[in-house]
Amino acid sequence: MLIDRLLQDTSQRTPEKTALVHTGYSVSYGEILKRSTGLACALQGFGLKKGDRVVIALDNGAEYLVAYFGTLLAGCVTVPINPLTSAAGCFKIMANCCPKAVIAGPALLRSLEQRKSPFSFLFVLVSGDLNTAGPSGILLTSFEECCTQGAGKLKYGARTDEDLASIIYTSGTTGEPKGVMLSHRNLSANTGSIVDYLGLSEADSVMVVLPFHYSYGNSLLLTHVMQSGTLVVANSFIYPNVIIDRIQKERVTGFAGVPSTFAILCHRSNFKNSEFPHLRYITQAGGPMPHAMAYEILKTVPHIKLYIMYGQTEASARLSYLPPEDLHRKHGSVGKAIPGVKLEVLNDKGEPVKPGETGEITARGGNIMLGYWENPEETSKVIREGRLFTGDMATVDEEGYIYIVSRKRDMIKSGAHRIAPREIEEVILEHPSVIEAAVVGKPDPMLGESICAFVVLKDGQACAENELMRLCGANLPPFKMPKKIYFVSSLPKTQSGKVMKEELKKLNPAEVKR
Repeated sequence: MLIDRLLQDTSQRTPEKTALVHTGYSVSYGEILKRSTGLACALQGFGLKKGDRVVIALDNGAEYLVAYFGTLLAGCVTVPINPLTSAAGCFKIMANCCPKAVIAGPALLRSLEQRKSPFSFLFVLVSGDLNTAGPSGILLTSFEECCTQGAGKLKYGARTDEDLASIIYTSGTTGEPKGVMLSHRNLSANTGSIVDYLGLSEADSVMVVLPFHYSYGNSLLLTHVMQSGTLVVANSFIYPNVIIDRIQKERVTGFAGVPSTFAILCHRSNFKNSEFPHLRYITQAGGPMPHAMAYEILKTVPHIKLYIMYGQTEASARLSYLPPEDLHRKHGSVGKAIPGVKLEVLNDKGEPVKPGETGEITARGGNIMLGYWENPEETSKVIREGRLFTGDMATVDEEGYIYIVSRKRDMIKSGAHRIAPREIEEVILEHPSVIEAAVVGKPDPMLGESICAFVVLKDGQACAENELMRLCGANLPPFKMPKKIYFVSSLPKTQSGKVMKEELKKLNPAEVKR
């Protein structure tokens, strides 16, 4: 199924149904389709064709939905990115996917202005104030005008669900951005499967605190559009009690978060002293949830169903879930495969492991990505013989429930973000006094993992922690800032010279002070 058909079908069934609620306004499915169609006509009027990439750098809201579905209706490919992406990160993504258009706010324009060499894109649709500077020689056009004035009949060649729908960038193990190519079939298969096991219907609404540009957030968007559900959006989790008030006021039936989301709710809000009579379910992914936290949640809302889930961007978001009724019996497990997916934990010989043995989680299904954009080498490392090799090591029990043991990858999961250590290391290494740097994630009760850097200075050189913090602040977005920088005389290494990051994670502050 073509993903833009989700919006078209829902708008035909329930045109007046509220699609999205944000602070101060709400918008119906009929209005979203009308504006998306106007944008699609405008994009085609600018000369965009089937398969052209469109970067979307917007916060959650009605504009994001319009940009996302308008791009798909035009036959183009969505490339959602964090609007807070650094200039360097933004340039890498654009150099890789060569977009023909960008939809963004003034903040990203200021980053693009730093670029001196030519861009691949033809124009920028600006959300908000047009009275802002932009890249030299690039046409700036009002996003709002395109949505309301775009008119005409959409034109594109034959399309199938095997066509590319979206490229979602993930840094992976190398620190370089890799574009996960997801077809319409990938996304619709994943969406339908989640709707199935969550039992979503038109009566459901979800409190969205996860960004839509993140694969988990994208799945919230698509599942609720498929079922004519309502997205209740909040772009900040700084004040969790405000979120609690909105869940109650809007009579929200679902809530989704990563481990740090629930750590904040349980320990820095009025969650435990609040009532949620309309809340039906909670989903959690993005890292392991301690059983004690799951118990705390269910003590507050014993009537809800709590789904522990596991997945990857390469799988359009979801691979497995633990049924709520198995939460206590199988605590620590990520459950079994979602409908339509086959999961196997294989050993080094490619054989399914026996209970108690450790192997790598592999997956087959309609939701598995097409590959990495313009990167066949990295694609061949993770997709072999029709399987996705996740890089996650796990065991299984006698009933086939999967338990993740460790991750092959060094990626840091901090809050809702997946962060590549290498990008931070490269910034720190720009300081003239630094000779070596290694960045790891250390356990954090709120974020899941906090970013810690271990730095070796050149002989005879001096450098203060605040100097490196300023350097990072000038080159990285806030969510990639180290929480702590430790100065050490050397980094632990293997005989081949590779830094042993697992050893760094085990060190305590007293051991690393110089």
